[in-house]
Amino acid sequence: MVARISTAFDAVASLKAISAAEESLDKVLSWVADGAVAAVADADAVSITVLEPPVARTVAYTDEKLLPLDEKQYTSRRGPCLEAADTRQAVRAAMASHQQRWPEFVAAARDGGVRATLSIPLIIASPTGGPDHELVGSLNAYSTTTGEFDLVDEALLALYTDAAGQAISSARRWQYMRDTVARLEEAMTARADIEQAKGALRVVNACTADKAFALLVERSQRENVKLRHIARRVLEELTRTPPQE
Repeated sequence: MVARISTAFDAVASLKAISAAEESLDKVLSWVADGAVAAVADADAVSITVLEPPVARTVAYTDEKLLPLDEKQYTSRRGPCLEAADTRQAVRAAMASHQQRWPEFVAAARDGGVRATLSIPLIIASPTGGPDHELVGSLNAYSTTTGEFDLVDEALLALYTDAAGQAISSARRWQYMRDTVARLEEAMTARADIEQAKGALRVVNACTADKAFALLVERSQRENVKLRHIARRVLEELTRTPPQE
């Protein structure tokens, strides 16, 4: 018992390095999955499921053999990982006794040598503080060695998942900030291109700024291409056009 608790706490402690790292969300999720294997003694592999209505997907895993098992749950729309995410309650399942509950998943798990699973709900708040971007899913442990995870395993993995949630939350905020900066930079570049294209069209057509902008909008609608891309095309075309004698 002491050894199990010590191993789990070591796994939790390793999350501190993840929280401090400015890494992509995908990489942090992969690190979390790797650490979860160490958190529970009988966990041979781990996957992380995220609900993205109307579908669910596996965003990280430690063994690619888990992918068909997760996918079987997604296609049948039932299984321990989905139940944990939907009910926000831990789900322990023994493949020897849950065939009627999730027949498709249990059959696939048995074929893959999996004897037991443990799914812990994973709830991560939105980086913007709103409800629309809440990350909901589950952290799923698979075992080929034990017939059933016990309450101690559940408590230890829940402890790890709670700590992992903080690391994932930090990664989401960091990625949100980077994406926001990238969008702002793109918007500033697009605006600059549009203004340059307007200026060039004013000179070529001897027209007002409003008329030049209207020409850009009209072409954008006609070609069904975003305005910023039309502006770049105009600039490229005018650059390639040789000056008239």
